[in-house]
This record gives sequence, C-alpha cells and structure tokens, in this order.
Amino acid sequence: MMRSRGGGAAAAVSVLIFSILSLTLVTPFAHASSSMFSEVSAPKPRHMNLLKSAVLRQISNEQKSDIWMPLANQGWKPCVDSSTAPTPLPENSQGYLQVFLDGGLNQQRMGICDAVALAKILNATLVIPYLELNPVWKDSSSFMDIYDVDHFINVLKDDIPVVKDLPEDFSWSTREYYSTAIRATRIKTAPLRASANWYLENVSPILESYGIAAIAPFSHRLDFDNMPKYIQRLRCKANFQALSFVPHIRSLGDALVSRLRYPLGQSEAGGVKYLNEVTETQGKQRVAKFAVLHLRFDKDMAAHSACDFGGGKAEKLALAKYRQLIWQGRVLNSQFTDEELRNQGRCPLTPEEIGLLLAALGFDNSTRLYLASHKVFGGEARISALRELFPLMEDKKSLASVEERVNIKGKASLMSAVDYYVSMHSDIFVSASPGNMHNAMVGHRTYQNLKTIRPNMALLGQLFHNKSIDWSNFQKAVVEGHRNRQGQLRMRNLKQSLYTYPAPDCMCQG
Repeated sequence: MMRSRGGGAAAAVSVLIFSILSLTLVTPFAHASSSMFSEVSAPKPRHMNLLKSAVLRQISNEQKSDIWMPLANQGWKPCVDSSTAPTPLPENSQGYLQVFLDGGLNQQRMGICDAVALAKILNATLVIPYLELNPVWKDSSSFMDIYDVDHFINVLKDDIPVVKDLPEDFSWSTREYYSTAIRATRIKTAPLRASANWYLENVSPILESYGIAAIAPFSHRLDFDNMPKYIQRLRCKANFQALSFVPHIRSLGDALVSRLRYPLGQSEAGGVKYLNEVTETQGKQRVAKFAVLHLRFDKDMAAHSACDFGGGKAEKLALAKYRQLIWQGRVLNSQFTDEELRNQGRCPLTPEEIGLLLAALGFDNSTRLYLASHKVFGGEARISALRELFPLMEDKKSLASVEERVNIKGKASLMSAVDYYVSMHSDIFVSASPGNMHNAMVGHRTYQNLKTIRPNMALLGQLFHNKSIDWSNFQKAVVEGHRNRQGQLRMRNLKQSLYTYPAPDCMCQG
C-alpha cells in the first residue's frame, strides 16, 4: 500500500533509520511453520552508507527519461506460423499422450509447451497436462484452474488434437494408477533434454501397442536443439498464443494494471480502504508508468543459495536446519565462501540490494513499483529499506480488496499467474535473481520487444562487498554495468532455452 512521503530528505533518512532499527528489534522472520523453521531476529541493513545516500538521491530529468524510454525497434518480430509443417494434421493420431508436470507455474508452463511439441513429433493426441502438487507452496491448482482450456485447444486445433479428458476406455490411466506400481504405459526414464529420436524410438511403440503413453516426470525432458523449425515455432505458439489465463485472473490483472496506471486514491494503513475503480475516468487522467519487481527472496531461495544475508548466527543456524530438512544438507555451491559466491554472481539480491540497484539506475521515490513475489524471507523487516526508497510500492494486497482476491487466496500458482499478467503489462520488468519467472519474462518480453532489466549479479556482488564505495562511484558503476542489460535482443545459443531466447527460432527479421 502507498505511504505518504516526509517533508524533506533529512527527515526521510531519519525515518529510514528509525523504521529499520525498530523492525530489527521487534519483527521476526516469516517462516513456513514453527516446527520447520525457527524464528530469528530481523537483520540490520548491510549497506547503510549507500542507503542514506540513496534516500537523498537526486535524479536528473535526462536520467528519468532514459530509464523509462521504451525499447527501440530491434529489427525482429514474432514469427510462429506453423503452417510450414511438412504434413497437415493427420485424421487419426497414434494414441493419447499424457504428461505429468512438477515445479511452479513457470516451470510447468515450459513443460506444457514441450508437451505440445512432443504430441506433434509423435502424431499423438495431447491430454490436457496434469500439474503435480507443488511440494513447496502446497498448491493443487489444475491446468483448468489457471489456463483457458477452450482457447488453448482452439489455437492449436490445426497443429495437434487436444482433449480435456480421456475417453472412457482409458479412464483407468490416472496419476493414482501410476503411483501404485510399475506400469507398461508409463515412461519414467526420459532423460533430461531428450531428442525427438529418443521419443520416436521409446514412446511410439508404447502408443502403438496400448494407444496411450504417460510420461512422468516430464519437466525439462525435450531438447531445444536439432529440432525442425516448425516444431520450434509450435513451442512458441503454445507459449505466447495458446496459453491464456482464465478470465478471473485476467480480470483481476486488468484491475491491478488500471490502478497502477491511473492512481486516483490512496489506501489507508491496515488495508481498510482500497484504491477506487478508475475505469470511467481513464480518459481524463494522465497515464502513469510503472515497473514490476520480482523479488524472489523466499526461504527456499535463501536456503538453497548457501549465501550469507547478514542475519548473524541465528539466521545461519535457521537456514542450515532448513537445508538439512529439505535437502539433507546438499546445497548448490556450498563449498565456496560467501565472498566467492557473490563475486561469481550466485547470491540472490536482498530487497535492500535490489532497491539500491533501482535507485542507482534512475528510479526515484515517485516510481510506482509493483512487487511480484511470494512471502519474503524476513517479512516486512527485510523489505523495509526497499519500501523507504520506493514509498509508492504496491502489491496485490494493497491494490485489491479481500473480496477481489478471494479466488486466488492460498493458491500460489494463481497468485503467480496474476503477477505474470501484471508483469507483461508493465513498462519495465526487473527480476532480483535468475529463475523460472525471470526466464519466462525475459523470453516473453523479448518476443514483444518490452524493456526488461537483468541485474549484473557478479558486478553487484563485487560492488556490495566494497564497504568503502561511495554513492557516486556505486551509481556510475551500476549504470555502466547495466547499459546493455535492459531488453536488448540476444540470440539463442546451443543448449539455451527457447522460452528465454525466442530469437531466431520463433522470430523473423523485418
């Protein structure tokens, strides 16, 4: 929700310091459950000198203009016409293809698009993919809860046959059926990034014998290289055209975007009063620009990174316990020191650090910033410095009433879908750390030539490690280090994801 600004820069600094110290004393970390993750004291800011200068920052009109300037035409356009396939849609398919997808919203999204491509390769009828229960967010939302199924089927009708449910003869082929024993119709051995030939050799015979094949697990199981052009374009057609969110998600997303672009009212503390509807007055009010920040600083991310986030011994112990519980102590890159990890760009940016990055790039305290994230590790204490730097920061709770959010409450996939929708309608998207949401946004916004800022993690790690750096030098280094990281089109290389780098496979010059 929005906060009123203080009367002067000095007062702002005092408020910042007071609020941070107060939260340090009284606010516990957010956690999954008391039995899984111990509460620890909130951390103090790690870059207080930079924070003080950032609060006092003066952004020139030229810098404001530069940061909000849309991307120029880069000479590429979407190109996913799959009519170039060598053969038309066959009258009879080889059988039904089922896939079971784990992970969060964006990992599942990529798996859905891979399933569309695989159905084409195998000449199979795709059954609407089954989304596994997310073990981290405990979300059981189905494909039909998230995506417009009829739209999905209609967009792909000339490419592959898609059915919502299996016919009665195959109704036995359920997730429960495959979880109880080894089944001849289940493919469990698909390697990561398997080739088209692997599926033709190993899955086609099962389709021919049984009329159905179920692949579990399937996430990341289809190669990005050595594929025909029409298959690559079909993947992009599925991702960028066929996958449309259900109406209530689009409606809520439109409302949030409208309230960010036409901010008539201001919400009161405690969420009692929410911003008014503004549709009827849009023609009379200047359109505001806004940026979306995907914070990606949840407990899972923090624990898996093996980095130190300034919370002291208590925080380190809590993270160690969580790592032991979830991964039995196995943590990526845990053999490196914190300094080594940061110099390599392998530590997620804290809310404090991403706030300093945005301030250095030219976002001022009048910036309308939409926060897209799940529960932040450390709660309000962890994001207090970010909120002081950007007092007009909003999220779903500050922009929409409880009644408006009732259909997505407690459903991580649906909340992520709303954030995805708002992100695609923003002027600028920034992700604090690489991940599936980052990758999905980079690809989708590249496809539409929209500005997307990619933090230079290695540079920032080195800058933040330098405790003597002043604001002027920090700002210069940040601006220079991000000059070519704001949405400039990059070609996909071998082994890279088509969904992150859609050019040249799914884009044409012209």
